Amino acid sequence: MTVYFYGCITLDGYLADESNNLDWLYQTGSVKETNYDEFYEKIDVTIMGKKTYDEIAKMGTDHQMYPTTKNYVFTHTNLLPIDGFIPVSGNVVEFVKNIEPSKNIWIVGGNQMLAPLLDNDMVDVMIIQIAPVLLGNGIPLFTQKSDLKRFSLEKLNHYGQFADLEYRKI
Repeated sequence: MTVYFYGCITLDGYLADESNNLDWLYQTGSVKETNYDEFYEKIDVTIMGKKTYDEIAKMGTDHQMYPTTKNYVFTHTNLLPIDGFIPVSGNVVEFVKNIEPSKNIWIVGGNQMLAPLLDNDMVDVMIIQIAPVLLGNGIPLFTQKSDLKRFSLEKLNHYGQFADLEYRKI
C-alpha cells in the first residue's frame, strides 16, 4: 500500500481561503497543465473530507472527476447526492489500515484527513504543487502535531504556473 497526498497550495501554504474557496487555484491554471492524469492512473482509492467533496460537487464534475477509483468521503451523513462517492465515518487512520495492502491511496485535499495520517507516519509520498499566489490567510495544508517528519525530494517539475514537488517518506 502506498498513501499519497497530491494537491496544490499557495506560496504561503494554504489549500483554500478562509471560506474554503479555491478560486485562486482555478484562476491560476488548469489540471491539463499538470501531471494529474499520469498520477491518477496509478490510484485505486481516494479519501477526502466533506469540505473537499463539497468543492468537487460545486465544480459540477462530480463522479466524472474520479471515475476509476473507489471514492470515500468522511462525513457525518449517511447519504451523498453524487454517485460514485461512499460516505464513511470514524478514524481515518484505522480506515486506511483496513484497506487492502495492494491498493494505492490518494488523500485528496484536507488537512483533517492528512494530519492524523502524518502523525502516524502513514503518508508515503507527497506531491505538492505550488501556485504563485499569496492568500495571507486561509486553510493551511499542514496541521499535524509538531513531531519532526522528514521527506526526501524525489522530483521537481514545472507545469505552467505551477511548481510540482514530489517528496518520499524517509
